[in-house]
Amino acid sequence: MTAIPQGRTHRAAVVSAMCALVVTGTGLTGCGSEDPDAGTNGVGKLPAATIQTKTKKAAEAADSVRLSGTVVSNGTTYTLDMRLKADGGTGSVTSKGASFRLLRVGEHLFLKADAEFWTHQGGKSDSTSADTAAAKKLEGMYVKVPTGDPAYKRFSGFTDKDVLLESLLALHGTLATDGHHEQSGVRTIRITGDKGSGGTLDVSLKGTPYPLLLVRAGNAGTLRLTDWGKDFALEEPAKNETVDYGKQLPTS
Repeated sequence: MTAIPQGRTHRAAVVSAMCALVVTGTGLTGCGSEDPDAGTNGVGKLPAATIQTKTKKAAEAADSVRLSGTVVSNGTTYTLDMRLKADGGTGSVTSKGASFRLLRVGEHLFLKADAEFWTHQGGKSDSTSADTAAAKKLEGMYVKVPTGDPAYKRFSGFTDKDVLLESLLALHGTLATDGHHEQSGVRTIRITGDKGSGGTLDVSLKGTPYPLLLVRAGNAGTLRLTDWGKDFALEEPAKNETVDYGKQLPTS
């Protein structure tokens, strides 16, 4: 048996004591043996492509989600705060300084905005007194959007959980993992497309591997995905709060 020098034994004891102190104070697994995946759902140890598949399946299977942040589409930036589930969604959208609320229950889509939004809904910068009067009647009301109106196709996608997640959660290029991170106190594993130029996605290491933070490729927006599986009320507005224009929305 080879004797261990006394000095080395002392140093080892000191290091061991320090590790114990760190473990006690922070909950880490210990010096030299720290495992970033200890106590997690284990997806951090998987290849990036497998993580992406698992997080997409988790997102699709979830009953509901809250999606907030920015999306850039065709040069226009949209700021979203939407709560979504299988049969519809509700929340706010801001674009080019105009804010409005969207509510979809089944196929019925409603839009609620102020008078200024309705005055310029047709895209004109000027307005007549008739336009202004009509817009004031719509202010604060839920306007039912006809399914054949161009606005229906433009806005209903913001309320469709499956459509939004399918288009937003895709990373572009070669997938890779980019270390462990944290989002709102939850440990995550980050996956990237083309070293980040194709987007990044933080996936929860706690419980179900839900996507928590998406940075889209090409500076096309950043979105937080929270409240997975948390139900919320979704019902059509009362008739006295609703305006139904039939086949086409008014244009100004």
